[in-house]
Amino acid sequence: MTSQSTAVRQPDRPAPSPPVRSASAQRAGAGRAAGFAMALPPILLIALFIGFPIVLAFAFSLGFTGGLNRTIALIGQNVHEAQGGPTFGAYADMFTNPRFLGDLAVTVIVTAVSTAVVILLAAGIGLYLKFKGGVVGKVLSALAVIPLFIPVVIASWAILGFYSADGFLRSVAAQLGVDFPVWSFTMVTVVIGSVWTSLPFATLLITSGLQSVPQAMIDSARDAGASFWRVVISVVVPMAGVPIIIATTFTAIGILGSFTVPYFTGPNSPNMLGVDMSNYFSAFNQPQQAVVMAFVVFAIASGIAAVYVWANFRSARESGAL
Repeated sequence: MTSQSTAVRQPDRPAPSPPVRSASAQRAGAGRAAGFAMALPPILLIALFIGFPIVLAFAFSLGFTGGLNRTIALIGQNVHEAQGGPTFGAYADMFTNPRFLGDLAVTVIVTAVSTAVVILLAAGIGLYLKFKGGVVGKVLSALAVIPLFIPVVIASWAILGFYSADGFLRSVAAQLGVDFPVWSFTMVTVVIGSVWTSLPFATLLITSGLQSVPQAMIDSARDAGASFWRVVISVVVPMAGVPIIIATTFTAIGILGSFTVPYFTGPNSPNMLGVDMSNYFSAFNQPQQAVVMAFVVFAIASGIAAVYVWANFRSARESGAL
């Protein structure tokens, strides 16, 4: 006797309905879309007027002289053209050129020295305000901000005349029988001018960072027997480290790419790369070599900017934003 199993028919199950987004999720999505739409115009503007020219200039430095680079390649002298692949002929020209190497060394040295002087002066003013205050501190901070209201061109000419052969310092020194050196059209005046123009911003940023250090931490360190310099090194500087780093990077990048101060106060050679770029582009009619120098400055500035990004990342992580 055979038994047949009959399949039991299962009732049809309704198809699962798609999940319904909550009202809060919909509002969040709409907010993200609105934020992206608001941020898109400046992004497109930067990409069109900054990003695209940078890519075009980098291609020109590698010998790609077609398209939009065609006109400048025809006008310029000593242009290296790519033959199928990129060429580094323009870079080889510059890194075997003693003039460029000297200007590169001067640029790095002036940037380092000027930045160090600016940060030391700004930190000194900020520390005086933090620990002493009073009328003297307010006067120092006010004097440090004055260069913000004086055009760089005017300040450059004033510095040039102040340290010239018939300037104020040599005139006063001559009355005392002292032969004061002539600093006009030397790198000394470039450093002085760079410090003058960069000090206000660094002072404002570092002073605000030092003022944010809790007074209770300083008093606790003093109660524990710490000296003034121990308090500064172990308490104040670490807690205001991020603003100091940001001020240092901004100052260094600004001095690195400066043109007006070294152009008016510096010598013909050696001089900073900002002036040298202008000479190669206009006076020497070598635009490809000028672009190479621009990307060398850009590479140095990118290294400095990496420190700025790290400082911001560390600040955000410490505040719990990341």
